[in-house]
Amino acid sequence: MVLGKVRPVKIEDEMRSSYLDYAMSVIVSRALPDIRDGLKPVHRRILYAMDGLGLSHSGPHKKSARVVGEVLGKYHPHGDTSVYDAMVRMAQGFSMRHVLIDGQGNFGSLDNDPPAAMRYTEVRLAGIAEQMLVDIDKDTVDFMPNFDDSLKEPVVLPSRLPNLLVNGSSGIAVGMATNIPPHNLGEVSDAICHLIDNPQATVDELMEFIKGPDFPTGGIILGREGISSAYATGHGRVVVRAKVYSEDASVA
Repeated sequence: MVLGKVRPVKIEDEMRSSYLDYAMSVIVSRALPDIRDGLKPVHRRILYAMDGLGLSHSGPHKKSARVVGEVLGKYHPHGDTSVYDAMVRMAQGFSMRHVLIDGQGNFGSLDNDPPAAMRYTEVRLAGIAEQMLVDIDKDTVDFMPNFDDSLKEPVVLPSRLPNLLVNGSSGIAVGMATNIPPHNLGEVSDAICHLIDNPQATVDELMEFIKGPDFPTGGIILGREGISSAYATGHGRVVVRAKVYSEDASVA
C-alpha cells in the first residue's frame, strides 16, 4: 500500500501560488492577445480553421455555422456563442481597422443591432488575413496539441501583418487588463522600417510616423499628451470627440 505524504504549507503561500497559476492560465488561454500576432486563442483558431477549410479571399463564402462547427470540434470546445461572437467582430468594419473576415449577410451595426444567426451568414478570409497565415506550413511557428491531443494547432500565427498595433485589442484577465487602440497600417509600417534601421529610436521619433490611434469610426482626438504617455509608459488616456454633420431636415 502506497501512502501519500502530507506536506505542511502556509495557506497564504499556497493561495499566492494557486492564484498566479490560475491568472496565467486565464491570460494565456483566452483573455489577452499574444503580442506576436495580436490575437486571442479563439480568434487564432477561427482563422486557422478557415484556412484549413480553404476559405481564401478569392474563393466562395461558406456558412458561418460550418466554420463554427469546425472550430468547436477541433480546437475550441467552449460553446458556439463565444466562437460566433468572435467571428462576427472580425467581420465588422466598425470594430476592426482592417477586417480579418469577409462576411456576407447581417453582421450587426454600429447602433448595436445584433447580427443574424450563424445559419444565415457566410464568411471567408479577408485578403489581409491571409498575410497572417502565409508560410504557416513551412515550420515558421511552433505547434501544440489541441484539447484532446488528436490534432496540432499553431501556438501563434506567422503574421506578416503587425496586427496588434493595426487592429488593436482589448481584454480583461485576472488582475490585469489591456485596451490597445488601432493604428494606420501605412504609418505603422513606416515606423517599423525606421525602428529596424534605428534600433535606439525614441518614442518622439516614432511619433513622427505614427501620429496617434486611427479608429475605424473616425473622430477627433483631443490633445497628444495622453497618446505620448500611452506610447512611452503603456498607460494613457485618449479623449475622442465625434464629428457632427448638420443636414437639412426640412420636408417639402
